[in-house]
Amino acid sequence: MKGILLAGGSGSRLHPMTLAASKQLLPVYDKPMVYYPLSTLMLAGIRDIMLISTPEDLPQFKRLLGDGSRFGVKFDYAVQPTPDGIAQAFLIGSDWLDGEACALALGDNLIHADNLSTLLRNAASRPAGATVFAYQVRDPERYGVVAFDADGKAVEVVEKPAAPTSNWAITGLYFYDQQVSDIARSIKPSPRGELEITDLNRVYLEMGTLNVEKLSRGCAWLDAGTPDSLLQAATFVQTIQSRTGMLVGCPEEVAFRMGFIDADLLRRHATQLGKTELGRVLMELAEGEQS
Repeated sequence: MKGILLAGGSGSRLHPMTLAASKQLLPVYDKPMVYYPLSTLMLAGIRDIMLISTPEDLPQFKRLLGDGSRFGVKFDYAVQPTPDGIAQAFLIGSDWLDGEACALALGDNLIHADNLSTLLRNAASRPAGATVFAYQVRDPERYGVVAFDADGKAVEVVEKPAAPTSNWAITGLYFYDQQVSDIARSIKPSPRGELEITDLNRVYLEMGTLNVEKLSRGCAWLDAGTPDSLLQAATFVQTIQSRTGMLVGCPEEVAFRMGFIDADLLRRHATQLGKTELGRVLMELAEGEQS
């Protein structure tokens, strides 16, 4: 399975901070925002990743991430000339996908849970259909929403409903089978001129192959796309890391624990981070492995 990291858009809800910088390059506590969804893809065991961004911002992502070797993965890059919807990513990446299954992570989403790797690997291992993750929110009208019947089966997906019939929002993490690019070609732009990911999910729902995993109370999902949610995400990461000593959304740590890189490479990365707290924790992790 391959992975797409979508880091485009104008970030208009974060102006003026994003007038000269990509939203996904803004800091969420001690790491760039894009590190968090990148870590999520890696936790699913995905090592072949395409990052899609604007023509202006793509060089900065290349500077930050390089070819991926520092994380034990391989990066490719592609341009989204205009923000024409999330589902457009599967048209941009169609040749690169070359008929393989794919996971898509939005560049401003953070998901944290103790059992996250297991959930992701289960989704990645499904041989057919699509898997999305639902999370209870207070303001479902801001999101794509999924409704369930009395037996807990998904029966409806609606994009930003004016009168939501459910408070289960679909998060910015999606797993699709080999049909995804063909299905993306079949959907029509919405009234706002975008290829909606909700319309793509609806096709899978109508085919009876949309799996919806409900994220439990022990899971946190944060969309860092507004000033308030950006601050909340940073505070969440700071609280978890300072209280538990565990890292959140750190691709170097994920790469090491997944066996993508060894202790020597992790130590070199920790050294490059200098006297930062993140560098100290990574060095302890590398040294602990060889002690």
